[in-house]
Amino acid sequence: MDSLYHQTNQTVKEIEQAFQRLSRLATTEETIAEENNIKLKITQANSNCDRLDVLLFKVPPSQRQSSKLRVDQLKYDLRHLQTSLQHAKDRRQRRQQEISEREQLLQHRFSANSQQPVAGAGETSIQLDYDLQHHTQLGNAHRGVDDMIASGSGILESLISQRMTLGGAHKRILAIGSTLGLSNHTMKLIERRLVEDRRIFWGGVVVTLLIIGLIVYYLV
Repeated sequence: MDSLYHQTNQTVKEIEQAFQRLSRLATTEETIAEENNIKLKITQANSNCDRLDVLLFKVPPSQRQSSKLRVDQLKYDLRHLQTSLQHAKDRRQRRQQEISEREQLLQHRFSANSQQPVAGAGETSIQLDYDLQHHTQLGNAHRGVDDMIASGSGILESLISQRMTLGGAHKRILAIGSTLGLSNHTMKLIERRLVEDRRIFWGGVVVTLLIIGLIVYYLV
């Protein structure tokens, strides 16, 4: 199991490095190829996690809890990477759409100029330049809002995943505490800490939603 865990952990690190390369690519073809490479590695890592879940039953009971925590951490990292990949694809598609719309607008401008008399060509060009600039500014504003919303969604998903992880950790800690015979005072301290973590989680959710709401209200 240890060898498979280290192999999967190495795959996660390779995916993170691939994201760094993805941000530096210029052409669409290279970007799509790197996205497919990341998707393939994520699929492979998820398959390894499924195998690790099966192998957990073969681990000695004294080591099973710590091994499960490590596997859960891998799953959490992979969910976060999967979300990041989807956001990267969405941004690429928006950029391609903006480029396509800009090219269509430029072609429309040339067609309009060719049909106008010479005396009115300058006015048409100025008007279309203004329309193009306005369109570009609107596209940039919408893209910024979309990126902020996507980032907020990613944060919410991360918070939800952390809440699920904390819930599972709570149950495991109680089980371990019962097994080890911890005192009631120690168990109460652990539960109090988990309650504080839960409050921090919901506070983060509320703040994130407020920020997204303000962004949408003032910019859209």
